Amino acid sequence: MTQTTIFKNTFLLHPTGAMYWKEQDVLLIADVHFGKVAHFRKHGSAVPQEAIQTNFEQLDKAIAYYNPKEVCFLGDLFHSDLNIEWAYFEKWISDQTVRFTLVIGNHDIISPLRFEGLGITIYDERIIDGFLLTHHPEERDGLYNFCGHIHPGVRLQGMGRQALKMPCFFKKKSQLILPAFGTFTGNYLLEPEEGDEVFVLTPDEVILIA
Repeated sequence: MTQTTIFKNTFLLHPTGAMYWKEQDVLLIADVHFGKVAHFRKHGSAVPQEAIQTNFEQLDKAIAYYNPKEVCFLGDLFHSDLNIEWAYFEKWISDQTVRFTLVIGNHDIISPLRFEGLGITIYDERIIDGFLLTHHPEERDGLYNFCGHIHPGVRLQGMGRQALKMPCFFKKKSQLILPAFGTFTGNYLLEPEEGDEVFVLTPDEVILIA
């Protein structure tokens, strides 16, 4: 599994978009956007119902692979107000034994009491051993930032005019932006600068390209 080292800590990058922090035994996940599929289907968009189940399957895969003591969501865990996906999420959470935490994102508009009622601890931000965990990207002296929100992606140019838009972990000198974990989220294309590292997600592996 692809890994990167920051402040002498080891982080393992998973093809689902999850990142495992070895020293803390924590799995970091950004932008699942539960509820988005149901929200768009309710308003007439032709989004496959199967996309809902895919998010749960990907979560199960990442959690089973690392078996962490904690899963920390870096915001936008739920996309909208309550809908049918909340019931699926409640059922899924009830079957888990790992501890869950949530750094609130701009889409997490459901009452914190509902999250806490499921045993999920809520934070506005977290600081752990020199690392700043937020939803929106932040710059703060002396701290390395892990965040989401951007849904980072890059364009890979092939032969001729062929091009692919791929989700990625986008690592800068003082910040690492996690890819959107949700299957119905889209990507925002970023242009790497000198010194940046880009880890592209494929179905089976994570590949360092820059």
